[in-house]
Amino acid sequence: MTKKDNMDNDALVLTKSKPKTKKPSMYKVLLLNDDFTPMEFVVLILERFFNADHQRAVSIMLTIHQKGLAVVGVYPHEIAETKVTQVMDFSRKNQHPLQCTMEKE
Repeated sequence: MTKKDNMDNDALVLTKSKPKTKKPSMYKVLLLNDDFTPMEFVVLILERFFNADHQRAVSIMLTIHQKGLAVVGVYPHEIAETKVTQVMDFSRKNQHPLQCTMEKE
């Protein structure tokens, strides 16, 4: 192989770079305290929509009651949005004013 042949082969070598995948933004789902929603209903919400066991649900509910709000989960945008919608719909259907929101972490 001549030097010229060698250079031609080098010119054909392509490097393939992997695209950098960015982690999706995460969102905190928050439950806010109010003076009307029963504590038992908040516990039910935490067990049903956030898979908290009863003891953990009671602990989170007390945090919400004492501090005014608590982060109940951190999820990618679509999942957080779904959780907020589920909680709000279920609360309205049961005639409770419980507020559930999300904010970027």
